[in-house]
Amino acid sequence: MLSASLRQNIAFSLQTVLQKDVSIQNVQQVFGGDINQTFLLETTKGKFFVKTNADMRGDMFEKESNGLSLLGSTNAIRVPKPIVYGSFEGTIFLVMEYIEKGKPAKDFWQQFGYGLAALHKVTQPQFGLSENNYIGSIPQSNTHADTWAEFYAQKRIMPLMQQALKQGKCAIGDVRSAEKLCNKFESLFPKEPPALVHGDLWGGNFMVAENGQAVIYDPAVYYGHREMDIAMTLLFGGFDSQFYTYYNEAYALQPGWQKRVSLYQLYPLLVHLLLFEGHYYNSVMDIIKTAS
Repeated sequence: MLSASLRQNIAFSLQTVLQKDVSIQNVQQVFGGDINQTFLLETTKGKFFVKTNADMRGDMFEKESNGLSLLGSTNAIRVPKPIVYGSFEGTIFLVMEYIEKGKPAKDFWQQFGYGLAALHKVTQPQFGLSENNYIGSIPQSNTHADTWAEFYAQKRIMPLMQQALKQGKCAIGDVRSAEKLCNKFESLFPKEPPALVHGDLWGGNFMVAENGQAVIYDPAVYYGHREMDIAMTLLFGGFDSQFYTYYNEAYALQPGWQKRVSLYQLYPLLVHLLLFEGHYYNSVMDIIKTAS
């Protein structure tokens, strides 16, 4: 639970941002994540959702707050509004808008598919982002690149393969196989403008809000290839087939996208290999060996 001193610090931070007196009336722990502790905060100024972590880098919630703000600025899909982030006695925290859960509206998947398509139409000249951030607890480099093939190889696949090697979770031959695959990226991926992507859009990172529409959260944003988000939605399930029908209606995917799904899933599977090990090694190497 939140210590009394941390509660007091969060209340003070809220007062500073809201410029109103805030006192915390109740704290209820919410379960569901693997990395952070999460709480529902009931205050004299309403309910807030709070994430805390005593083990992670100090800027993790700052980057998450920036990502939420960027997604929110597009007005494409609803995200929780970040209120304030900070640290106190070695614990970092992020306070966000609390969104009540609801039941899916009849047009839930249509609006969700349309919303993601609208998000992916937000673009910039280069792949990457103006700052680095995180996917889960893994640092994510977003240094700009002119092509998706270059960005995906140099900022996504190879850095994680090198980390896996250092941690003893793969062999040097596996890294060489990954390099061989990366050298083929230019011919494997279709050319498209950089798209603003959520970056970690699996079934656990969306919910149904009180109005029956989708809310997405826990982003790992950057400007990448939009098929990254599509592939991520297919990795662990949770998305109805209508979602893809309506997405394609709003912003058609290029021919053969289904055959490229595993290539895009290679990155999140590498993330899971670093975090959880287990069978993820076999999943990663199956993709590398099949594609290379």
